[in-house]
Order: sequence, then C-alpha cells, then structure tokens
Amino acid sequence: MRFLSRRLVMPSDLNYANSLFGGRALEWIDEEAAIYAICQLDTNCLVTKHIGEINFESAAMQGDVVEFGLATKKVGSSSITITCLVRNKATKKTICLADDIVFVKVDPESRQPTPHGKTLEELNKQMKAELKNL
Repeated sequence: MRFLSRRLVMPSDLNYANSLFGGRALEWIDEEAAIYAICQLDTNCLVTKHIGEINFESAAMQGDVVEFGLATKKVGSSSITITCLVRNKATKKTICLADDIVFVKVDPESRQPTPHGKTLEELNKQMKAELKNL
C-alpha cells in the first residue's frame, strides 16, 4: 500500500466530541480514492459506484496529520476496486479502513459504463516501474 496524500485536521473538520467527523473522513476518502483511480486508469470520467465496509478504529484530533494509503484490489472491464487506509502520520495508528471502493468508467455523454482497457497485472507493472523511478 502506498501512502500518497496527507491532510491536516482543522477545527472545521471536528464533530461534537472534538475529533475528526466521520463524514469529513468519508469525503476525504472518496476524493483521495477517486484521484488514485483517475491516475491508475488514465481517465477522469469515473463515478463512485460503491463504498463497502468502513471501520473506524481510532480518533483523529485537531492538529493531527492523517495520511491516506491506497491500493488496487481488483480491476474489471469498466471498474476498479480500491482499498483506502487512513492513519495518523505521527503514530501510524489506523484511524479507519474503507474497503471495496468501486469506481466505474463512464462515457462522458451517455454516462453509461465503458471499458477502460486496463488489467490488474498491467497496473501492478506500471506501479513497480513508478516506484523504481523514485
């Protein structure tokens, strides 16, 4: 899993208990996973189809830096399934795990699913090449 992005928990992100609001975390997860999927599939014509189980394990507080780890689980003909782990940057403690986030490539005009032409093997090969160039 690659940790690709970070966010600072600000006062506007807090709930009544002064910890990161779950809805804000979900908003960030959807955005980060979408960006990851767009980069993987080389298209921005994607829609969120499904977000599976989400487990909140620990709180994030104001001033915490949280980071998002993303990995490709599965690739279909028009879809990509991603896992997102959100953790505290300093402590590495898991804040939440969102599993089975599914994005579907759609035709920009008809909004119907359309093949993206990628395979999991191809994406893994591309990822290894990118890591080698870092």
